[in-house]
Amino acid sequence: MEKFITLTSTIVPLPIENVDTDQIIPARFLKATSKEGFGDNLFADWRYDSNGDEKKDFVLNEPKYKGAEILVAGKNFGSGSSREHAAWAIAGYGFRVVVSSFFADIFKNNAMNNFVLPVVVSEQFLADIFDAVKQDTKMTLTIDLEAQTITNNATGKSESFAINTYKKECFLKGLDDIDYLLSKKELIEEYEHKNCQ
Repeated sequence: MEKFITLTSTIVPLPIENVDTDQIIPARFLKATSKEGFGDNLFADWRYDSNGDEKKDFVLNEPKYKGAEILVAGKNFGSGSSREHAAWAIAGYGFRVVVSSFFADIFKNNAMNNFVLPVVVSEQFLADIFDAVKQDTKMTLTIDLEAQTITNNATGKSESFAINTYKKECFLKGLDDIDYLLSKKELIEEYEHKNCQ
């Protein structure tokens, strides 16, 4: 996987609270076992009409937000069922970061397992982001994973965010769980040699 150290990007604002996993990826798409194509169905019921045509007024369909790698969502993002497909859809669309003031725990873990960084900010910081993007759709955020900070480049304000130490190392080094274990092979073998004879 690609290493994640710092990222500066425009954003897609989704100022809706309590977005659940069925809204992120509707249940009818869960039969697939491959991650391929899930990005096309992210927020499908909000994004497309009954004929499969794009709804012009939905944020993902607005040209001014194309290319953004950061999704900024309202409070309590990813609630509902534990489907990992929601994280697949977000990653498949091209988002590398989701920012909110609160995430459901299972969604948060699924996101990190799929190299999508969930960044929790205060409600005021979140409100400031939404205000800034109303003024300028090209405003950017910078996420510095090593420093564990997020900066609103429109205002210059920053906040710290928390992340599990293990997952932080995986993101910084571009390792999934198996790659991480393999990177510790010598230490594991040394431990086994000393303690398992």
